[in-house]
Amino acid sequence: MLTGKIAIVTGASRGIGRAIAETFARAGASVVICGRKQETLDRVAAEMGGAPGAILPLACHVGRADDVRRMVEETHRAFGKVDILVNNAGTNVAWGPALEIDEERFDKMIEINLKSAFRLIQAVAPGMCRRSSGSIVNIASIAGLRPLANSMVYNVTKAALIMMTQSYALELGPKGVRVNAIAPGFVETALSEHYWKGEDRRVKLVEQQPIRHLGQPGEVAEMALLLASDRGSYITGQTMVVDGGRLIS
Repeated sequence: MLTGKIAIVTGASRGIGRAIAETFARAGASVVICGRKQETLDRVAAEMGGAPGAILPLACHVGRADDVRRMVEETHRAFGKVDILVNNAGTNVAWGPALEIDEERFDKMIEINLKSAFRLIQAVAPGMCRRSSGSIVNIASIAGLRPLANSMVYNVTKAALIMMTQSYALELGPKGVRVNAIAPGFVETALSEHYWKGEDRRVKLVEQQPIRHLGQPGEVAEMALLLASDRGSYITGQTMVVDGGRLIS
């Protein structure tokens, strides 16, 4: 499905990002996995060995413009192009009551969850446009569609990421570049564990949705594969909800 394609996946050392990178590599893509710690990425790359696609681990703090620029430059030196970008890196350091959030945490959330996607798209989309081919996938959240309690800034950044997705899709579509978002529900990752950690809390969550299990990173990765591949060639500007039916409950 992705043979010959070059992908960048941010936040790929664990969770959803790692699952997406593994899925892309199994589908034949060469994948640049991005995270903050090189030693962690090296270990992940070694564990992914054996997939048809190559894995290149590049440390990058997506909240730093110089890191982003360097990572994109190294990707181009290694592979010559970027066909697929997955903006998955995110944080929720501002979890808690809205009136207790300070500006420092607010700014960090904007930097990591929103501005990093802007920087990466601005860096890789021009090349996609010149080749009239490319797919960008932004990992949003159901929190960007319906707010979660004690997550005001997270809600805001994910809602803004969804609108950013639609705006880029509108402008880049005529140039051959598709831009979509995925809005996962509660997925069993470290980022969301304060929502589901503990058996009582976990049971309560899954009983509130039609599909009675927590989402798994691989289930989100399969949607990313669809959007990144030619099988999703008529899909752009969309937010694909992968939430076990939670929003309809």
